[in-house]
Amino acid sequence: MSSPLKFLDLFAGAGGLSEGFIRAGFKPIAHVEADASACFTLKTRQAFHWLKNNNSIDVYAKYLNGQKTRQQLYDAIPQNEIESVINEFIGPDTLKSIFNKIDVQLGGGKLDLIVGGPPCQAYSLIGRARGKMDDDPRNHLYKYYAEFLKKYKPKYFVFENVLGLLTAKDSNGELYFDKMKSLFVERGYSIEYKVLSSNEYGVLQNRKRIILVGKRGHRSKKSFYPEIEKWVPTATVWDLLKDLPKINAGGGKASPLEPIAEPSQWLKQAQISTNLPLTWHEARPHSEQDLEIYKHAVTLWDNEKRRLHYDDLPEYLKSHKGRTSFVDRFKVVAGDLTACHTVVAHISKDGHHYIHPDIEQNRSLTPREAARIQSFPDDYYFENVSGKPARTSAFKQIGNAVPVLLAQKIAEKLLKDW
Repeated sequence: MSSPLKFLDLFAGAGGLSEGFIRAGFKPIAHVEADASACFTLKTRQAFHWLKNNNSIDVYAKYLNGQKTRQQLYDAIPQNEIESVINEFIGPDTLKSIFNKIDVQLGGGKLDLIVGGPPCQAYSLIGRARGKMDDDPRNHLYKYYAEFLKKYKPKYFVFENVLGLLTAKDSNGELYFDKMKSLFVERGYSIEYKVLSSNEYGVLQNRKRIILVGKRGHRSKKSFYPEIEKWVPTATVWDLLKDLPKINAGGGKASPLEPIAEPSQWLKQAQISTNLPLTWHEARPHSEQDLEIYKHAVTLWDNEKRRLHYDDLPEYLKSHKGRTSFVDRFKVVAGDLTACHTVVAHISKDGHHYIHPDIEQNRSLTPREAARIQSFPDDYYFENVSGKPARTSAFKQIGNAVPVLLAQKIAEKLLKDW
């Protein structure tokens, strides 16, 4: 293939899906994302890739080490790389403007692929419980996704979302997923989908997602869905934790820290361990009550391999009125399992569902540990609008992301079948 295939990432978030496709050899033309902090993360990653490809990665290392400002980093690369990140909410009032910006990036060229999926919270079971489905504008963003298919007519598109989409219904009782599929077919695409579990593709996390693939043209008898090569590594969750500095609640920092041991074989194989500075190993502080509960949870797992039920706690530690729902609100990321439970955006609210398995450290996970669970490389830096590190923003971006390794596996097979 003479030149890289070009793709557009819609609802790009922090870029987990995009990173996987870049690794496989695709070239991003633009990223469209509503969250301003995530857009700065995408711009910084654009800078990383450009500098790496132009033998100037030392500039990026200096930025991570605090020797260059973010603006100096951005000034070190072509301006169109920065402008390719489009900070817009996709809707009827912004479509024309977004199209214009993408067209500038394409420069008259052709778009080969569109990837991305609308925000998943509205289709999740929790999101649906909060109100009427029809009233949430996020439930209708797929219609605008289809407008991009109509305009650019890529050969393929890859659409990702939560399992709740399979059962989410509008006020008339019609499944949103059926409406989506019908619209994509109207736009000229054959579609196939599967539920993929990240732990079958090298990710140390039990994370299931719908991955729908559309191919332009009428369906043939032969399936076009990429048969992705599975990889279940001989590794445990400890393999992504044990080389990081041991810190307690409130310890660590967003700026670089040195690992305390050689990276595990899995970290190397998954391309998570890098030669660049490691950032975001900063633990949130916790109350004394929460720390005591964490010790109960870790002890119970270590001694009995049993999860903490809220009623297992001594009465003086039970401060929540609700005793019948969210009884597993305190959960250990068990180091001896081959995959941990799903990391979601709620990790930005508190760390109770993501307790570190080392009772001596007695804390919840850091953003870097959560990022490794999502298979982001250690040189991936999560930005904030202000330019100052913001742990909550980093956690939110990480929790909303598509695991990089899963995206890479999909991209590699799609490219091979192209």
